[in-house]
Amino acid sequence: MILKLLLLLVSLLGSSASMESNTLVVTEQAYLNWIKHVGSIKHALFPKAENRFKPCLTIQVNKKPKSGEFLTLQKAISSLPIDNDCRVVIHIGAGFYREKVEIPATMAYITMEGADAEKTIIEWDDTADRSGKTGSPLGTYGSATFGVNSPYFIAKNITFKNRAPAPPSGALGKQAVALRISADTAAFISCRFIGAQDTLYDHVGRHYFKDCYIKGSVDFIFGNGLSLYKDCHLHAIADSYGALTAQKRGSLLEETGFSFVNCKVTGSGALYLGRAWGTFSRVVFAYTYMDKIITPRGWYDWGDKNREMTVFYGQYKCMGPGADKTGRVPWSRELTEEEAEPFISNSFIDGDQWLPESS
Repeated sequence: MILKLLLLLVSLLGSSASMESNTLVVTEQAYLNWIKHVGSIKHALFPKAENRFKPCLTIQVNKKPKSGEFLTLQKAISSLPIDNDCRVVIHIGAGFYREKVEIPATMAYITMEGADAEKTIIEWDDTADRSGKTGSPLGTYGSATFGVNSPYFIAKNITFKNRAPAPPSGALGKQAVALRISADTAAFISCRFIGAQDTLYDHVGRHYFKDCYIKGSVDFIFGNGLSLYKDCHLHAIADSYGALTAQKRGSLLEETGFSFVNCKVTGSGALYLGRAWGTFSRVVFAYTYMDKIITPRGWYDWGDKNREMTVFYGQYKCMGPGADKTGRVPWSRELTEEEAEPFISNSFIDGDQWLPESS
């Protein structure tokens, strides 16, 4: 079945290999063509990005009444034009901001900058099974402490936290999102994301995480974004089994996936690197230190054996006791330099179009 799939991919991607060619050559060439296609930096399904960095407005938010223009972040955001089209910088003073915040889709080009990630903390405690304003459960999407729906968002030096306690194993409706990013071209630099189950909802769009700390237990980085995580610390707090990622790529044609470069994985429990939430789930770890908490198999097929033929899970030059390839599932792969190259630079997310030059 794997050979049939690969031969189909040859046809889809326009390979010149003939059916009479040696099977091993065809199979390998099909795989390399697939790698080249899914890792392509020419993302046809995403629009060309045109970011704006020069501020047109600066706002101060501070817990001390006389130190800022606003006491809460949501009031500062609500003061902006509903169709904002220039860069607004919101400076947030040190303190605990206990509020649930959402940025509407029309308010593009917002930068939020805290005093320090350990001092500027935005927190709430909703879970998916909690009732919302309509009386219906919030669901995972609605549980987020902080929701971003607008493009070209930037956050620096801030903690996003969901204070809901870690649920017991197998509990239902306890997803508790700290941050949900549901927009294209967003960057998070030196931020912290604190939660347990489903901490960071990397929902849709191209995203960049640099020098961030992400803590959780089960699927604590999940969604269908096209996202690059560089120099991040990923910390598990699982009591038994947990999972670092649950990537939801559902089609061979979707240009999404998570790439972790020069990161560090630590914590407790027995942790899968990823679970195949989507049929074509795609996750790569490169130059990443993995503590002994990583389960030898590394990856889980979400209970669907068919996904073992369609997911793309790879490692490249990772290190640490958890990076040992010996016990890995046969449907994951140790990447070659050629295979890893499309995933390890900013071009993976078209970063040259929209990231600040210093990123």
